[in-house]
Amino acid sequence: MPVALSMTLIVMPALNEEETVGAVVAETLRELPGVSCLVVDDGSTDRTAEIARAAGALVARAPYNLGVGGAMRVGFRYARDHGYRAVVQVDSDGQHDPASVPTLLALLDDADVVIGARFAGVGDYRVTGPRWWAMRVLSAFLSAFTGTRLTDTTSGLRATGPRALTLFAQHYPAEYLGDTIESLVIAHRAGCRIAQVPVAMRPRAGGTASHNPVKSAVYLGRAVVALIFALVGAPRSVAADRLEPKAAP
Repeated sequence: MPVALSMTLIVMPALNEEETVGAVVAETLRELPGVSCLVVDDGSTDRTAEIARAAGALVARAPYNLGVGGAMRVGFRYARDHGYRAVVQVDSDGQHDPASVPTLLALLDDADVVIGARFAGVGDYRVTGPRWWAMRVLSAFLSAFTGTRLTDTTSGLRATGPRALTLFAQHYPAEYLGDTIESLVIAHRAGCRIAQVPVAMRPRAGGTASHNPVKSAVYLGRAVVALIFALVGAPRSVAADRLEPKAAP
């Protein structure tokens, strides 16, 4: 059976998202009755934390910017320490539709990490230029590495089940792109199963995108370097200390 919403923690990393975070939290709690929502205020200098709390979210405040990986590690540790069985990462800018969360959770019956894939036949989300080529290269390499067809390995909409949750609470990477690329390498090396499900992406509801055209020009090179480091440098303890297989139903 899918993980119950009451045992699921929605984690939203948020950096200066006062324009959007309140509405996103409110929509999430409305669409997913019984779920808990943790906003990790990642060193914001605006009213992100205050607005998130007023909308009904739990709030953890980082003293400085940790990056998405560091913020998610906070979320995984909170989930582990408070008995949640699943974590779903949702962006605080309104691009992810909370209504897609039950579909991701349903796949946790057979997988440990489920990616909400933007380029799998649903919706009209498009990326061009260096970022598109980077995503294609990363997806091709990681598909071959994991033995699973993956089309969107940098998606920030993900569901994590009990086994991977325990793993990520200890090993989740905080480096650039580590939250997307290296986390999949770590999960696969630990024996976790990875799957994807098509989702539609929405436009940002406000704020500023994390990648502008200038940054996109170097995205491809940085992404490939991040993949190399992930394949070479994932913690050996993860590979050595593989998780116990799922019990048969």
